[in-house]
Amino acid sequence: MATPRILVSSLLTLSSLLALSACSKPEAANLSDAATAPLGDLNLVRAKIPPILLAAQKAPYGPPADPSCAGLVAEVQQLDAALPPDLDAPPAAAPSLGERGRAEAGGAAVGAVRHTTEGLIPFRGWVRKLSGAERRSRLVAEAVAAGLTRRAYLKGLGQAQGCPPPAAPRRPEPASTAAAPVEQTPSAPR
Repeated sequence: MATPRILVSSLLTLSSLLALSACSKPEAANLSDAATAPLGDLNLVRAKIPPILLAAQKAPYGPPADPSCAGLVAEVQQLDAALPPDLDAPPAAAPSLGERGRAEAGGAAVGAVRHTTEGLIPFRGWVRKLSGAERRSRLVAEAVAAGLTRRAYLKGLGQAQGCPPPAAPRRPEPASTAAAPVEQTPSAPR
């Protein structure tokens, strides 16, 4: 059994981490998630599933409400806002060495905070099962999978209609001529 001194110390650490996570930097959301991980394990903080993903779960291959290119663009953009970037998304500009270093340091700090806060709850796996947090995580993952499927389906419909991106997949940019494949001569049979 944890002593009151350890619990108070843990709560003070958690509250200071939450205060630090109120910064307006991009890492703030990740730090906030890491600091509140025990609350999620106890099912006190729940990830909200966007309505567009709930609708995708009900009918991932259902006909779109507006099958025009404009309607497909609107629905794909709503899905893009709720999901991670699609496979055909244009790559981001290459970060500088300093930006990569800051991102790695920030990621390491967030990882350390997450590891520390997740260690506050003994028998975490059982607690997640008993509190319903594990089931909730599974529901969120199923909604995201349905959203990814719906987005791919809509882009396929858009491609069949000849719609421009984002209602259809983006075409890959042609490779530069400097990296043209070397022509190979057929070898003689032996």
